Order: sequence, then structure tokens, then C-alpha cells
Amino acid sequence: MNIHILNGLTINTRWPLRWQTGQVCLLVETRRGLVLVDTGLGLEDYLHPVPVTRLFRVCMRMPFDPEQTVLRQIERLGFIPQDVRHIVLTHLHFDHSGGLPDFPWARVHVHAQEYKDLQLGRFRRWADGGYNRRVLAHQPDLALYESVDSNWYEFEAIRLPFRHEMYLVPLFGHTRGHCGVAIKHGSGWYFHVGDAASFTEEVPPWLLRFVVGPHHARLRAFEAAHPEVRLLTGHMPLGFFDAIGAQL
Repeated sequence: MNIHILNGLTINTRWPLRWQTGQVCLLVETRRGLVLVDTGLGLEDYLHPVPVTRLFRVCMRMPFDPEQTVLRQIERLGFIPQDVRHIVLTHLHFDHSGGLPDFPWARVHVHAQEYKDLQLGRFRRWADGGYNRRVLAHQPDLALYESVDSNWYEFEAIRLPFRHEMYLVPLFGHTRGHCGVAIKHGSGWYFHVGDAASFTEEVPPWLLRFVVGPHHARLRAFEAAHPEVRLLTGHMPLGFFDAIGAQL
């Protein structure tokens, strides 16, 4: 089974630090089609950007190139879009789910609280500004999860209904239904923690907690204790994606 690491969105921050990052999407090859973890922006985001996308485009100097969509990247890898049978989401913020309408036939797996918060459309905390209800306007086939039924290492987890071993790992904080996604790969694991941790320690702990929630330190300690687990945050430096490309 191959796992492709794709950059679904490039962001160049201006302040407080000048970071160049990409948004991590995983494309998992299985015998029953492709499973996509997070989507980055979709074609509709480039054709008809909503206010939050326009704001990020200005503030974060986003290259506005639809060729960066996961849809186009999948085609360049030699697959057809219809090969994507399932999409698993860490959360429903626009930069992690904007590509859902590009795969309207795919079943979408997400925590039930994420769906509830997006549907409510209320701005009760700063993170709610990241939701864009348009991503579900095509009424996809949703698989909603809430009840923990497993343990993955030291974490409570929800087993996903695939033959290959995959889990949703609740990591609430950045949003109220935010989850990591653990995927068995050979003798190890990929652990996509979304926005529950930062790729850098260059920001104060209080700011990390405010932005990504309470799990950053625990996840980094877990990563250090388990070298067989490849931990990926939702946003990684562009150099990370360059290195991945050089290995392919």
C-alpha cells in the first residue's frame, strides 16, 4: 500500500514569522480505491472564493493556482478522480475540506461534532470563522462518528470501517470535533494530527495552546517515544514537501 503526501495549499505568512508552508493531504492507495485524508482547497475555491479564502489570500500571500488542487495532483499521479472512494477529514475548516465538491461521489468520514458546528453556522469562538458551509452543498454521503470504540497506543480512538487499519483519534481543541488520523503502514504508522499540533516550537506555549489547542506537547512527546510513528501536522514547511518529492 502506497501513501502519497500532497501539498493541498501553500501559505506564506507575513507575521510574526515569515513561514512558507504547505497543507498536508494524504492519498492512500488501497485495493478498493483511494482514500484521501484532508483535501486542501478545491476548484470552486479558486473560481469563486468566499470571504475567508479571500482574506487568507491577502494576509497569507497564497499562490492562487488551481493546479495545486488535490484533484489536479491526483490526475498527474496517473489516477482518475473517480478512484477516490473515501475522504477522511481531521476537521471541516475551509483549508482542510474545500476540495470535497471535487469528489462528489466519495463517502466523507468526519466526527459528528464537526458536522454539527459547521451546520449551526454560529460564530461562538474564533475557530468557527474557518468553516465554509459550501463544502457540503453537494450533500455528500456522510459517515459521522462520535463514540470511541478502540484504543490506539495511549489514545482513545474510533476504528474506521476499512479493511486496512485506520483510526480517527479525537484531539479536540482547535475545533470541538477535531481528530487525528492514524494509518497503518508496513511495520509503522502515519499519524496525521491536523491542526492539533504545530510543526514548529518558535511560538510561545500560550499562543500554541490558543491556536492549536491543548495537545501539542503531548503529541511531540509521543512522537519522540515512538519512532515507528511518522507524525504529520496539518501544515508543514515547504522544504518538507520538496524533500518528499525528491524521494519519489
